Amino acid sequence: MDELCPLPSVSLWSQISKFQTAAWEEFKRKPISYWILLLLSSSAMLVAFPASSILSRVYYNDGGTSKWIISWVAVAGWPLTALILFPTCFICKTFPTPLNLQLTLAYIMLGFLSAADNLMYAYAYAYLPASTAALLASSSLIFSALFGYLIVKNKITMSIVNAIVVITFAVVIIALDSSSDRYGNVTDSQYIMGFVWDILGSALHGLIFALSELVFVKLLGRRSFHVVLEQQVMVSLFAFIFTSIGMIANNDFQGMVSEARVFEGGKASYYLVLVWSAITFQLGVLGGTAMLFLSSTVLTGVLNAVRVPITGIAAVILLHDPMSGFKILSLVATFWGFTSYIYGSSSASKDFP
Repeated sequence: MDELCPLPSVSLWSQISKFQTAAWEEFKRKPISYWILLLLSSSAMLVAFPASSILSRVYYNDGGTSKWIISWVAVAGWPLTALILFPTCFICKTFPTPLNLQLTLAYIMLGFLSAADNLMYAYAYAYLPASTAALLASSSLIFSALFGYLIVKNKITMSIVNAIVVITFAVVIIALDSSSDRYGNVTDSQYIMGFVWDILGSALHGLIFALSELVFVKLLGRRSFHVVLEQQVMVSLFAFIFTSIGMIANNDFQGMVSEARVFEGGKASYYLVLVWSAITFQLGVLGGTAMLFLSSTVLTGVLNAVRVPITGIAAVILLHDPMSGFKILSLVATFWGFTSYIYGSSSASKDFP
């Protein structure tokens, strides 16, 4: 019996060695440019998205009130992606993908859905603490998996099913603990509205990821990185148009001037918050779109969900959001769900690069 004791250790090191060998083989199969783009894209999602969420909450904390302004700012940075696209076309000697009716309609539909999604999240951040809104947004992982399965035919393993159940449990915990983190100036109906809009926005977010991957596969093809930039420019442009129409109808362009006057920190702080919100959000969405091109809906959904606890922790540190025991339990459950999701995704060869 004593002689058998070392066997588990040997088996463990054997498994680690096999994993290292497989990882190295996978690394060699892809050019170094692929891994650089993958690193930059994932970093953009994990840094820019949390920064954008924090800035949205700062806007409301310091005197901002409009939901349309925040949703408009989310897509106002679309020229940033266009500035990246044009040099890419010259350097790579590529031409923009010709627009046909089917592709144009796809861009219009995705632009409309993106505008609606941004407005839903604006309502969520208007009434919920950033950490709570971020934890609720983790449900987008569930919808990314479901829509990815239904639309793009991505695989769903038992580990992914387990992650869906666990993250649903985490969302329920937040709902049961609703009285601990509600702002004093937020009514019960407003808090519930923020909760509902956050879940609906997360569902729509998952649908947009799946439809974006479908556009890549069916209409654009996975030819080169410039198609990622093309898709992002066009979708953001149409989302910008739809949101601008809402801004005009609601007289919010004029409202920006009056908001800047009463904003805590003054006009300069007000416009800096809006400008940096536009930049960070655009970088985050660009990173997410690039991840769809480089990998799939599943890996993008994982990274999109991993940013949730990052946002929550940053909100607690920077905005002094309350962190109750229930919220900590929800955060732990969310981490558990992420781990299960990543494990399940890695077992589906179709889902990873």
